[in-house]
Amino acid sequence: MTKLLFRAAIAMGFVGAIAIGQWNLSNQPLFGAEEGSRAPDPEVTKIAATGFDTIVSTWYWMKAVQFVGGEKSPTGLGDRVGDLIDVVTTLDPYVGHPYRFAAVWMKDDEQTVRHANRILRRGIEHHPDDWRNSFFLAFNHFFYLGENEVAADVLEPAMDMSNPPTYLPPLIARLRNQGGSLDAAAAFLNQVIEATPEGELRDAYIDSLLEIEAERRARFLDEARAEFVERHRRDIERVEELVEVSPPVLRELPPEPNGEGWELDDMNRIVSSHYRFRYEIKIDGTNRRLIDAFRARSEARRQLEMEEEGTSDDA
Repeated sequence: MTKLLFRAAIAMGFVGAIAIGQWNLSNQPLFGAEEGSRAPDPEVTKIAATGFDTIVSTWYWMKAVQFVGGEKSPTGLGDRVGDLIDVVTTLDPYVGHPYRFAAVWMKDDEQTVRHANRILRRGIEHHPDDWRNSFFLAFNHFFYLGENEVAADVLEPAMDMSNPPTYLPPLIARLRNQGGSLDAAAAFLNQVIEATPEGELRDAYIDSLLEIEAERRARFLDEARAEFVERHRRDIERVEELVEVSPPVLRELPPEPNGEGWELDDMNRIVSSHYRFRYEIKIDGTNRRLIDAFRARSEARRQLEMEEEGTSDDA
């Protein structure tokens, strides 16, 4: 009899939790016709869940998936996705995928991405051994916000988490270089190499260190090239011209770290003939256009909010 009562109580609690979710959906418009309709307040919903937080969290998680996969495109509605995931992760902060779901869908403009970052930091707090949340957070700081040093700082602790990918150290070093410091990138990789036992992985990190040295010497050649242009009022056609002209800009070219040479790439930049690219995180034309569009939307939102503030002050 006691077991039957217990099961009945659980069943009633489950039905009650779903009813709460339905009540919230019906009484607080969820992305309805009203432009300003939003998801329920997470803290209020947590109180209303009366202990059935996980069940109600799952309900809103299903609503978030429905919203993104519905007939209406979620593009431009990242704030609303974030509101739903705030409810999901406030009710049950130990969920996993919703944190990264937010990172994928919340990319409309700077404010939306920073909202996603707050959600991801909650994920890191409750999943301190999962490197994936740190990776998505670092990506947002690098790709959308242009905060390369912050991205590197976010990603570095992920190296000590459970089963991180081996590409993290070279990626972190490149992020440090994107911030303008080859010395910081090299110092970081040297620390990693010292802590890595002999083997293929250590060899790969050493090769990354050679890439940094190649970049350092390429930058030296850039300076010599600028001097060549200043003297001769034209650009070089081959790197060797830096030593072939009279008087030479350089007595000799710096050796390429892998024993090869120097050349001009398709973008007319001086590169190592071994690596054939500069030491940086490469962003192709398609992604560059995505970043430009993102920044344009961010600026448009800032201007709109400033205009609304001005209208409010006038009133």
